[in-house]
Amino acid sequence: MNTKYSDLINQTYYFPQEEFTLNKDNLKFHNIDLMKLVEEYGTPLKFTYLPQISNNINKAKNWFRKSMEKNKYEAKYYYCYCTKSSHFEFIMNEAFKNNIHVETSSAFDINIVENLMANGKINKSTYVICNGFKRDQYIENIARLINNGHKNTIPIIDNFEELDLLQAEINGKFKIGIRIAAEEEPKFEFYTSRLGIGYKNIVSFYKKQIQDNDKLELKMLHFFINTGINDTAYYWNELVKCIKVYIALKKECPTLDGLNIGGGFPIKNSLAFEYDYQYMIDEIINQIKIACDEAEVDVPNIFTEFGSFTVGESGGAIYQILYQKQQNDREKWNMIDSSFITTLPDTWAINKRFIMLAINRWNETYERVLLGGLTCDSDDYYNSEQNMNAIYLPKYNKEKPLYIGFFNTGAYQETIGGYGGLHHCLIPQPKHILINRDENGIIATEVFSEQQTADDVLKILGYDKK
Repeated sequence: MNTKYSDLINQTYYFPQEEFTLNKDNLKFHNIDLMKLVEEYGTPLKFTYLPQISNNINKAKNWFRKSMEKNKYEAKYYYCYCTKSSHFEFIMNEAFKNNIHVETSSAFDINIVENLMANGKINKSTYVICNGFKRDQYIENIARLINNGHKNTIPIIDNFEELDLLQAEINGKFKIGIRIAAEEEPKFEFYTSRLGIGYKNIVSFYKKQIQDNDKLELKMLHFFINTGINDTAYYWNELVKCIKVYIALKKECPTLDGLNIGGGFPIKNSLAFEYDYQYMIDEIINQIKIACDEAEVDVPNIFTEFGSFTVGESGGAIYQILYQKQQNDREKWNMIDSSFITTLPDTWAINKRFIMLAINRWNETYERVLLGGLTCDSDDYYNSEQNMNAIYLPKYNKEKPLYIGFFNTGAYQETIGGYGGLHHCLIPQPKHILINRDENGIIATEVFSEQQTADDVLKILGYDKK
């Protein structure tokens, strides 16, 4: 009878996979022995595997290159990184090794862009796409960037008032884009995105406020679907509507030459994950080309703003199972040495699921469990995997420590969790390490931040006013 944890994984999934293999009893991630990390750094532990950022960027660039060649698409592709996914310097430094561009969401993003420019990570040929609802500080920062000579900064107009606010601060002529307010899926609580301008108002808005304004040069139409790029009738219908708006606008505006299809590529959230990236890109490029050819307008340059896809699969978290509580005849609670609410907040806020696997003891028998965090909050738990309504792990044994890993957690979790600040029940922020490889494939690790101490927390709370 196959009762080992390794048997369960092999029977449930295709295993091993590209990033996951075994070293006898222990899990390896991108050929990194995770138990060695635990032995060196302890738990709870956050890590970022930096090479995966470049890997994903170059995969996407290659998919778009192949698709444009296949469809004889005579325009360019620009990969932009969506900074809100992770603002950390080590993320930016790795991402911008790959000749990409940047998308911003709020005022302080511009300060990061200026820092990257000062340190030679980006230059004046780098596109800076400024999304989001813009008011005083954001407007001021965008204007400063443009006034200081960065002409490839493109503020994306979100509402009818922003044009006047920008013109009041920016000297001379500047480029702009317009964001379409996409219609969301029927299951959403709202019908139309709060971001952007309605489909039917785009052309009239251009004619009234942009067409005869010598200070403005419309370069981009921006389109983003909140639920991401998926092979659904809803997505294709919204894309076709967007292309029709682009064509109508292009016929009125010769300077328009960019279509930004936003972000939304999914990342692997289960060992059963399946998604045909090349097919989706082929279809998008094909749809745009067919429509533009029929309308006899030039195809646009394509911009994307991949955030989670860029950085998500680089991140992970490792916890130790501290104790098991048998709460009734059916439920066993394995308690971790941290908190889901504070370290993986999307598991609590939007019921997001990540890949979860045992780090060690793969050749021992397994059991069904629930996972509980350290906070005094009934919602601090993790109870299922993406593709099955259960969690199975090697059986708890207080004499043999068990470690578990959550993978592809690199997007949003640190900022939503309030990196460097206070956390629910004052659970400390875990140690965070960076993992890299040199040109010979040798792995190197370094500590980015130590685990939060009581002194750190008390200082934030005002107990240490020195």
